Amino acid sequence: MKAHNEVTIYDIAKKLNLATSTISRGLKDHPTINKKTIAKIKQTAEEMGYRPNNLAASLRGNKMKTIGVLLPTVTQPFLSSLISGIEIAAQKAGYTVLIMQSHDSYKEEVNLTKSLYDNRVSGVICSLAMETTDISHFKKFMDNDTALVFVDRVPSDFDTYHVVINNFDAGYKATEHLISQGCKRIAHITAGSEFSIYHERKQGYLAALKAHKLPIDQDLIVKVKGITYEEAVKASEKLLKLKKLPDGIFAPGDILGVSAIQTAKKFGIKVPDELAVIGFNNDPISYIIDPGLSTITHPASKMGQTSAEIILKSLKNSKKDVEIVKQITYLNTEVLVRESSQRKK
Repeated sequence: MKAHNEVTIYDIAKKLNLATSTISRGLKDHPTINKKTIAKIKQTAEEMGYRPNNLAASLRGNKMKTIGVLLPTVTQPFLSSLISGIEIAAQKAGYTVLIMQSHDSYKEEVNLTKSLYDNRVSGVICSLAMETTDISHFKKFMDNDTALVFVDRVPSDFDTYHVVINNFDAGYKATEHLISQGCKRIAHITAGSEFSIYHERKQGYLAALKAHKLPIDQDLIVKVKGITYEEAVKASEKLLKLKKLPDGIFAPGDILGVSAIQTAKKFGIKVPDELAVIGFNNDPISYIIDPGLSTITHPASKMGQTSAEIILKSLKNSKKDVEIVKQITYLNTEVLVRESSQRKK
């Protein structure tokens, strides 16, 4: 990770042989500067890694004691718990937390990384948007020696800190639990791209079926556009309208599992006797629903706390011109059995 001195408008002015006042006005799209010059100024500024100074003059050139947190949303219980864990560790160290939501939009995520960069945050914790496959917009943090941790939804090919669970193993355990309860036609709801955590959970599901010599039926695998109740209902209805019904469903999110239970009730299918269901995350909704939803525990708060501690340790022990390789921290998951899948006592 290479550190760079803070680029100023004086550096840009020197490179372009223009007055600093021209650079300043050009960066602000001032009408007195022609469009061609503005474009040249902005392109050069971006290439040089210039960041507008949004802080008070007394703080010029310094980073705030702030950790930027970029998440798909804050409404999901898992991500709310993740934030709580981050704040506990950050506040204890005297850091504030700046939270931003991408709403699973790649374009919004790119814009928000620019905002975090311009605001000189000390470190960034990010869980990627569902749409994201290109993560080049995070390179500016590494180039500027800004601590960066990816958590839960992480890129496969970016060398920095990752805090995750073993999603393949968790998917395997969830499916194997249904098999242990006598299920032989196990359906699966999936989401995201081939790089996503949901793809990894699907691979665990498929591996468990193969290991127990159960057939893989593509009709039993339904992909949703997003982890929402509405999408989950559509997926559940599609599965429960099949001529040959599933006798188990592995839903890689509790909202998906809850919708499967409610859809089964609507169709007059008994849970767990005719349909066993297991979700993922252990969200509060999983034990409010009747019957209670079996699930995979997901240590959200611990993941957040661990991510923040990695940021703080990185800032404390920061060494210039040291290359960072991918460092992955795995946290454990467990099967939490409730009534929705418990056929065998």
